[in-house]
Amino acid sequence: MSKFTIKGWHVGVAVTAFFGVIIAVDAAFLTLAYRTHPGQVAHKPYEAGLLYNSELERQRRQAALGWRAAAEARPDGLAVWMRDAAGAPLVGLTVAVDLQRPATEHGRTRLTLSETEPGLYVAQAALDGAWDAGVEARDAAGREFVAARRLSWP
Repeated sequence: MSKFTIKGWHVGVAVTAFFGVIIAVDAAFLTLAYRTHPGQVAHKPYEAGLLYNSELERQRRQAALGWRAAAEARPDGLAVWMRDAAGAPLVGLTVAVDLQRPATEHGRTRLTLSETEPGLYVAQAALDGAWDAGVEARDAAGREFVAARRLSWP
C-alpha cells in the first residue's frame, strides 16, 4: 500500500484553486452589482444639480455675511448664540431650529426661539438623547443663515 505524500505541486494547485474560486465569486458579485445598479443616485439628476448650484450660491452669500452660531443643549431646552463677523451679538433675528433624531424621523419637531438677551435665542423643550439640530436665522432685511449641529441631552 502506497502512502500519499503532499508535495510542493499539490500545495501550489490548492492555493491556485483557492484564489481562483475567490476571484470567480468576486467577479460574479461585481457583474451582478453593475447590472442591477443604474449608476444614477437621484431620480431627477438635472433638477438635483440645479438645487446643488443654488445651495452653493446660498453658502457663498452666507459666508459673505460672516455670521456665526453656537448651539447648546440645556436641561430645560436649547440655546443658540448668534454673532456677526466682528463678534457682536446679532439682535432682532427670527430663529428656528428643526430637531431630528440622527437615525430616524420619529419625533421630528420645529422650535421657534425667542431672544432673551442680545444675541441669545432660547426655546424650552423636554428633550433627551442625541438630536440633529438645523438652525435657521433670518434678519429683517431677509438675509438668511443656516447651520447644522448635533446636540445631546442627558
